[in-house]
Amino acid sequence: MHTLKFITAGNVDDGKSTLIGRMLYDSQSIHTDQLGVIKQQSKLQTGEIDLSLITDGLRAEREQGITIDVAYKYFATNKRKFIIADAPGHEQYTRNMITGASGADLIVLLIDARKGITEQTKRHASIGSLMGIKHAVVAINKMDLVNNEQAVYEQIVSDFETKKTELNYKTVAYIPLSALLGHNVVNNSGQIDWYEGMALLPYLEQISVATEASEKEARFQVQWVIRPKDDAYHDYRGYAGMVLSGSYHVGQAVRVLPSGLESHIKRIERHQKNVQSALTGQNVVLHLTDNLDISRGDAIIKADSQSIQNRQDAQSWLCWLDTAPLQLGKTYLLQHRFKTVRVKVQALQRTWSIKEWHFETADSLKMNDIGQVSLRFSQPLAYDSFADVASNGCAILIDDTNFNTVGACMFL
Repeated sequence: MHTLKFITAGNVDDGKSTLIGRMLYDSQSIHTDQLGVIKQQSKLQTGEIDLSLITDGLRAEREQGITIDVAYKYFATNKRKFIIADAPGHEQYTRNMITGASGADLIVLLIDARKGITEQTKRHASIGSLMGIKHAVVAINKMDLVNNEQAVYEQIVSDFETKKTELNYKTVAYIPLSALLGHNVVNNSGQIDWYEGMALLPYLEQISVATEASEKEARFQVQWVIRPKDDAYHDYRGYAGMVLSGSYHVGQAVRVLPSGLESHIKRIERHQKNVQSALTGQNVVLHLTDNLDISRGDAIIKADSQSIQNRQDAQSWLCWLDTAPLQLGKTYLLQHRFKTVRVKVQALQRTWSIKEWHFETADSLKMNDIGQVSLRFSQPLAYDSFADVASNGCAILIDDTNFNTVGACMFL
């Protein structure tokens, strides 16, 4: 089955790291030597293992008791392989959460049963939706601290249901649990006897999140132009990169952007062997029948593809990540995978209200704000809308004075 990449998100101290630790511990996915080290480092007065130490790997995280970096963990059950991104809950580290969400299939939104839905819950739910995640699990944690009251669970479900129509999730599941005690994490708990659904891990094992790669929307961006120029490979000219979506095959008519020049695929290499086709996610080297002027960052697409944009302007969502606010008209660098162009943010149309989950007008974009903006590039850029081809529909903004990443773009 498709490897499930999911991210956990929530407020500080909602128990995200403990939840992941419990999932790994109860599913027997922790190595014996690692478990021994964690037992020695645990500081709980009860003598229990501090499961949050499994993911909170930085010294600063352990000293402060919070997650700062995005911690990735890999594990597998007999039904599925998993990649977990444990995102920081503190508002200051929202940019790290965006990083983790960018490659996730599913988001687990952790909510403290005592606090209910908070502003940070809404922020993480909004970011997950904007980053193209289509499946969500609302994990209502610390149910043991509210005496496993069904009314508390139902109130949180009702609150989220009234707002989720503003988001783009295809599925939303609600699971009451206790990460600390292990209730409804790997196995169903008799302590929450009114809940008739699945525990978290069994739910994650069976959910289908695989997306169908469109044959029409074949996308490939050149990462490296290979020209050895030695006696053995004197005429070798290959274009290395990953197939972002769709597929390519030998003999296919292709077009290069932004130049618009056309050719055919003469040969495809994968692992230094010739193959007849290349599929989504495969790293390959394409060889064309014509010696065209192709550079790093250029796109190679099907010759008859019409949906891709090849222009100097764009409408985009922008998650602002810098402490200094966005400056309209200022020149930034836009990094679109391997293509770098200069860009100006010409206008701010509207912003997304984190607290109310609706759009409103604003004249500035501050740290952690999300807005819709108009962009103007210094040269044509080959991009898709994020909703159509997410891998070719996103970019980051960089301040060219200090080279800090200041924004994350999702093209409309």
